[in-house]
Amino acid sequence: HSWGLDQYDIIEKHTQSGLELVEKYVKFVKERTEIEQNYAKQLRNLSKKYNQKRSSKDEPECRFSSYQAFLDILTEMNDYAGQRELIAENLMMNICIDLTKYLQELKQERKTYLMDAKKAQQSLESTYKQLDSSKKRFEREWREAERAAQYAEKTDQDINATKADVEKAKQQAHMRAHVADECKNDYAAQLQKYNKEQNQFYFSDMPLIFNKLQDLDEKRIQKLAQGYILFSDTEKHVMPIIGKCLEGITKAGTNVNEKNDSMIVIEQNKSGFERPGDLEFEDYSQGINRASSDSSLGTPKVSMEPWKKKTNNFWLFSKRSKLSSPVLAPFSTPPAPSPNGPPSPKFGRDPLSYCLKEINKTVKPRISSFRTLRRSPTVSEDFGHLPPEQRRKRLQQKLDEICKELQKEVDQSEALGKMKDVYEKNPQMGDPASLASQINQTSQNIERLRGEQSKYETWLAEAGGRGDTLRYKAHSFNNNGANDVHSPDGAYSDESTPDPSQAIYAEFDDDFEDEDLAAPIGKCTAMYNFPGASEGTIAMQEGEVLAVVEEDKGDGWTRVRRNNGDEGYIPTSYVTITLKK
Repeated sequence: HSWGLDQYDIIEKHTQSGLELVEKYVKFVKERTEIEQNYAKQLRNLSKKYNQKRSSKDEPECRFSSYQAFLDILTEMNDYAGQRELIAENLMMNICIDLTKYLQELKQERKTYLMDAKKAQQSLESTYKQLDSSKKRFEREWREAERAAQYAEKTDQDINATKADVEKAKQQAHMRAHVADECKNDYAAQLQKYNKEQNQFYFSDMPLIFNKLQDLDEKRIQKLAQGYILFSDTEKHVMPIIGKCLEGITKAGTNVNEKNDSMIVIEQNKSGFERPGDLEFEDYSQGINRASSDSSLGTPKVSMEPWKKKTNNFWLFSKRSKLSSPVLAPFSTPPAPSPNGPPSPKFGRDPLSYCLKEINKTVKPRISSFRTLRRSPTVSEDFGHLPPEQRRKRLQQKLDEICKELQKEVDQSEALGKMKDVYEKNPQMGDPASLASQINQTSQNIERLRGEQSKYETWLAEAGGRGDTLRYKAHSFNNNGANDVHSPDGAYSDESTPDPSQAIYAEFDDDFEDEDLAAPIGKCTAMYNFPGASEGTIAMQEGEVLAVVEEDKGDGWTRVRRNNGDEGYIPTSYVTITLKK
């Protein structure tokens, strides 16, 4: 069924309202597109903010599965942001731009149909005006003819009227009647014309125009409905890829391996020291100056546990002893204290016997004379300042770097040699002498790198040959030969044995405890309880405030002191530290 033929104004308003709805929907989709674009931009910025590129050398935690999973999540979020951008782009292209173009065509077509309807209506109104004019003329002339006929009849009956007057009145009446007949015929023709046009207007022209407007509006509604569906389908189209991004995040979570992460921490931080052995019973009833056997100089064992402070080194003297400067020479780092160590008795008559006995006790004293050294350990080229396992790794890493650089120089040398041969055979391609400086420099580099390679291979062989426990050649205590003992940092030292005439001696002072303690460099507050069960550590309770004596050197331990003078190491991650400026 067509729309009502007499509802032109309503049809015009209805179609205009339909166009406004399309414009409103396009505006709505545009704003949704802006939201998607801003959302995607914020997601990308968020991923970029937390995904700062760092080398694994600077960030060792990159090896952890939990850290790698987080990086995978950031990557998936970046891909997810890309899909949101794709949604925005498709909404703009398939809905906004397409509907805007269709809307312009719709407006033009509607305008054409409305103009045709207006023209048809104006033509019918013009015909009706002509009909009305001819009708009124016919009415007017017919009345004039009637009056003329009546006047002629009256004149004919009037006895006073002359024959000429009568004849004139009759002619006038006849003329008026003729004009009235012509008006009548014209009116009849105009009426026939109007009826024909009216029939054409209502049964042909306007129904055709209204049908076109109806089709146009229905197409507009259908197009808008397709836009509604696209609004959903656009997002549905990327849902599988978004689903893959979310699956990737889930997979990243399931790939986290806490056991493997713990093993990585252990591998990165294990020292290579052995666990300490049992302390021997000291029978003071046999006398202080009893001789110590050679077996008492055996290498003490130190903890391999990565969580423990790698300073379980053993020194010569007890808590109340002092060392003179000659004894300091072979040591690069100081000992960690032993809060549980008993104070030393006073020396007897034989200082050397006492020293040997103290070695056998394997007790690390608190010697304030070495605190300065402990605060700034010497970093040696052979990584002797590191624990055995860490030293071996660093030597292997350095050797690999040297080998790569050496291979690069060898390849360059071969290339220069081939180029020199080509120049010698084809002088027009270049001067062989121009390569002399480069060849000479490359040769020097190769010689230097091979020397370094040999040096580090020797150090690595020493590190590997001594297993998990590295030793260094100690000074000879007598003329019978050298005895191997630990250096204070557990590293190998190749210092030569001093002249036997330089006997080990020390001055001992009963007032050793009165020496000034090292000034604290800050303070810390315990966040967790720490039992301090290992040698060299100190127990602490949550909330306890301690003085910081020595900063963390990169191994995860900090040296602290209580108000009562007790010192020891605690895990850096267990406390919040505030250093003095």
